[in-house]
Amino acid sequence: MSIHKLNPDRTQPEPNPLAVGLNFHHEIYDFAETILKARAIRALESVAAKYPVYRHVRYASQRKLEELFDDIALHCGLSACRLGIGELLLEGPGILVNVEGSRTAGFTSCGFSFWADSIARVDELREKLIRIIGEAYARRRVFTLDWYFMSARMGLSSTSFDELVADEMYDEAYPALGRSVPDFIRGYLDADETVLMLLGPPGTGKTRLVRAILGAMSDRKGDSAKVMYTADKRALENDEIFVNFITGQHDAFVIEDADHLLLARSNGNHDLHRFLAIADGVVRAQGRKIIFTTNLPNVTDVDDALLRPGRCYASVRAPLLVREEAAALMRRLVEDRDQAESLVDSLFAAGVKGVSVADVYRARPKARRPS
Repeated sequence: MSIHKLNPDRTQPEPNPLAVGLNFHHEIYDFAETILKARAIRALESVAAKYPVYRHVRYASQRKLEELFDDIALHCGLSACRLGIGELLLEGPGILVNVEGSRTAGFTSCGFSFWADSIARVDELREKLIRIIGEAYARRRVFTLDWYFMSARMGLSSTSFDELVADEMYDEAYPALGRSVPDFIRGYLDADETVLMLLGPPGTGKTRLVRAILGAMSDRKGDSAKVMYTADKRALENDEIFVNFITGQHDAFVIEDADHLLLARSNGNHDLHRFLAIADGVVRAQGRKIIFTTNLPNVTDVDDALLRPGRCYASVRAPLLVREEAAALMRRLVEDRDQAESLVDSLFAAGVKGVSVADVYRARPKARRPS
């Protein structure tokens, strides 16, 4: 429960009456939510202790979050306690289920934690839930992101959700690779080296390439790849996140906007040693990958130890596209060649020397929705 002190220091201006009212209402809401969840946790602790079987499964459903959770609560045949729009506790003979879901990128990501007295009971209920959920994306078409961040109240925290592998990749967007995107990804996933470094200014396709790599991991696995992710500098100052990666089941660790982390240790960088320790050993032996993205302009800014042969597969600098490269990409995006050239002309007006991949994608005409 969050507690707000209302004007404890009389030297400060009096708070706005409306703001006080909102804070008061927010506290009541937090209090009620806390009480409800505390009761659910007590039930979870007391009942789950009776069940020796545990399973956790995830689904990426094409249905709306609210409708999906309504159907699960109403039609699963178990006692349902709705803790929120996407939070549900189910209980019945021989089984207890905690369900969490969120809406993301046009689909619903949901996770089911089962505690049961037998494997057969889990399988029975799981099949029933699959029928209720209806059409779901194959697990090899999604990857599961465990997003780590620092919370003021909880310290190192994380939230999990599915991401759909939907981006179509074009070789023309990545001329710096020197080969096709599938060949590059295949080479990295087959390699013994753990680290991949993607450098370049914002909008040059680094994140899109990372998503393609993670999607390829899921496809190889035949199931959703499990990915640890952070862009929070404070989270990387905590040893716990590294312990979780070493001891957990993640297939990859993605660190975005890692500028501060990659600089030479001689310049006062005290955080890189943690990655140097985990990039080899058990992580490498298990074929896990560590991917950095950074806005640093040059690989010479990165500590040499991270780029060491046998540790780093490649450091790829994704620069802005020159006119010929942007034109080649636009021709892949736009069927009409004259229109493609006209769009490229507009991008390179007023002496522009280079544009980002994102600039090219934004410039293409939006597809019309069917009437």
